[in-house]
Amino acid sequence: MKTPATWALDGRTLSLEVLEAVAHGRCVLTLCAETEARMHRTRAVVDRAVALGEPVYGVNTGFGKLSEVAIPRVDLATLQRNLVRSHAAGVGAPLPEREVRAMMLLRANVLASGFAGARPQLVHLLLAMLSAGVIPVIPEQGSVGASGDLAPLAHLALVLIGEGRARYAGAEGDGATMLARAGLTPVVLEAKEGLALINGTQAHTAVAALAAAELLRLWRQAHVIGAMTLDALLGTPDAFDARIQDARGQQGQKTSAALLRSLLADSALRESHRVGDPRVQDAYALRCMPQVHGPALDAWQFAADVIGRELNAATDNPLVLDSGELLSGGNFHGQAVAMAADVLAIVCANLAVISERRTDRLVHPDFNHGLPAFLAGQPGLESGLMMAQVTAAALASDLKRLAMPASVDSIPTDGNKEDVVPMAMGAALKLRQSVHALRHVLAVELLCAADALDFRRPLQSSPAVERAHAIVRSLVPPRSGDRPPSPDLHVLATALADGAFDPDLTPEPGV
Repeated sequence: MKTPATWALDGRTLSLEVLEAVAHGRCVLTLCAETEARMHRTRAVVDRAVALGEPVYGVNTGFGKLSEVAIPRVDLATLQRNLVRSHAAGVGAPLPEREVRAMMLLRANVLASGFAGARPQLVHLLLAMLSAGVIPVIPEQGSVGASGDLAPLAHLALVLIGEGRARYAGAEGDGATMLARAGLTPVVLEAKEGLALINGTQAHTAVAALAAAELLRLWRQAHVIGAMTLDALLGTPDAFDARIQDARGQQGQKTSAALLRSLLADSALRESHRVGDPRVQDAYALRCMPQVHGPALDAWQFAADVIGRELNAATDNPLVLDSGELLSGGNFHGQAVAMAADVLAIVCANLAVISERRTDRLVHPDFNHGLPAFLAGQPGLESGLMMAQVTAAALASDLKRLAMPASVDSIPTDGNKEDVVPMAMGAALKLRQSVHALRHVLAVELLCAADALDFRRPLQSSPAVERAHAIVRSLVPPRSGDRPPSPDLHVLATALADGAFDPDLTPEPGV
């Protein structure tokens, strides 16, 4: 799907593709007129509640355990400012800029839905900050995702009111200064608006959504790499026959096998050993790629559906309706995305484990069918890619640990008012780490498979595999004697993150 250069925010139709484009600065945002009118209508509901003086959570009461404390009308603006200040309790490394941009977009989208009862000014400022490149500095730790991502979103909200820390034009400073340099003016929060800015799932959803988008690219490229490995090991694509997949009926498996068949079509390497090869079938890491990669796609689709819905979810509390009602509930609870992120971490682990096993077969002299030991030019004098496989093994082991779910954990917070919490931000950060590790495991296999193909010359693989090999060689020169693999792996991992090896053979599954 081609990403639009501009997008009119309406709180209802945001997609993963647009989110990723905004995160990387490739899409300009506006607020559509109909959406702004809806925001005015629901803001009027909040204003009426304030005028009537009836107790409404978060409008004229305290928060959480303190929700039974009534707040005088004269203090309502102070209440919202204090809420933002007191909840900005994050610690740790700052979130990367792309994740903060995604988070800003998601919060603007939630406000645009109208359910938060906030003024359009808040959305306009968020969009102006995105356009100008004023990026809040947000520590990544401190959210359990229970009443939403309170701490990260509070750090975001601080900059909107001219406080906190932000980056702009290569410099970092206080929020007021960075806004002023960009020609922007902070907002003065009115009733409920502090709560509207911090009560929601947008921090962990932003992190998880961007990780999910990259994971799909890695899934597709894992097939290119696996096909290169299979051909370099003189394996057979017969196990990918459509009739085998149809007999089982699993959709992800069928999609994976079809992609592998396309990638391996017209390979001279395959034809070179079709007759006379005594092997009946390959090892599982080669033969069962569709049976492992396929369920990974099915799981990705489940998780992407959950995350895709959350992009447009109303997660505030209370929700403000056009009917004039304010309804308190629990849409801020992050269990949905937390579980989706945990599923995707499992996907990463499975893709990494089978990739590392393929790498081992490429370098192992007992299993690589005549290739030099460890793909060294002079085995013994040289160690070749021996340690690259060790790196893949270390990362695969880390990924198994990261696959343990975060979403089953719970520590009560807020005086036990929030007594069941999802640890959603932990799940999202763990997923981000998993995708990073998988990217490098695949880079190891890609480096080894490309070298292995070089040793099979003059025979050629399929056109699709040779295209991928040519991209590798445009980034990493052929190995001539031992050299540190680390720089090569970094270059290839970066290319994988960008989708440089995407086969572009089948339509991308939708979110």
